[in-house]
Amino acid sequence: MIKKVGSKASPKRVTNVLSPKKEAAKVPSNKPLGRISSGVPGFDRLIQGGFKEKSINLLVGGPGSGKTIFTIMFLLNGIKKGEPGVYVTFEEKKEKLYEDMKGFGWDMEKYEKSGKFAYLEYTPEQVKKVLIEGGGTIDTIVTKIKAKRIVIDSVTSFALLYKEELAKKEAALALFELIDRWGCTALLTSQDVSLRGMELSSALDFEVDSIVIIYHKKQKGVRQRGLEILKMRGTKTPDMTYAIKIDQKGFNVLSQRLNF
Repeated sequence: MIKKVGSKASPKRVTNVLSPKKEAAKVPSNKPLGRISSGVPGFDRLIQGGFKEKSINLLVGGPGSGKTIFTIMFLLNGIKKGEPGVYVTFEEKKEKLYEDMKGFGWDMEKYEKSGKFAYLEYTPEQVKKVLIEGGGTIDTIVTKIKAKRIVIDSVTSFALLYKEELAKKEAALALFELIDRWGCTALLTSQDVSLRGMELSSALDFEVDSIVIIYHKKQKGVRQRGLEILKMRGTKTPDMTYAIKIDQKGFNVLSQRLNF
């Protein structure tokens, strides 16, 4: 089971280690930390206005929980603010995703043609190659459209390529270093939920900046949807599960609290 982790529990991953002399000479910035709106109604109020800028965030939930809708709303919010986005998927077919999103009134093809959105369908093996090469096609696309937001759906399929926990961690770190280099705010999805005794890979659990869990549980014969913020570094978050609603407008986080 995943244990509740406080906002200061895990140290931030470090890609470049500074010497003591350089560390001492570094002057702390007084500039307020930037926040990136999720675009999901009711969610940002739970996380001090949005995700941390250039953070890597994990969205966890089972099939049908609403992960894809959440991520698309995140990308669309950026596009409307002049922040191009990239959607990398191992599972979704482009035609099906675009058709499904039309049901919410979102024309992804229009945004793609405008150069503000890019859709990349990869196999997990191709992403493994990307990590070895240090970027490849994804790197080119991110640079070309000047992406500020990126979604990777889902890391569960990617993690299955690695049997050893150490190999999983090394691959996750390599992926995170690429995202850091791109300077994007990232949202990764995972189907590894603890609802049935399953566990998140520790490689992701401890290295991501935040973990948000979406529940879709049956209680007394009725399905209930809920959302919990398991951890978010440097952010005050509530220790509660909130009801969510998915309708023709998309994903909404309600003020109602649930006893999951």
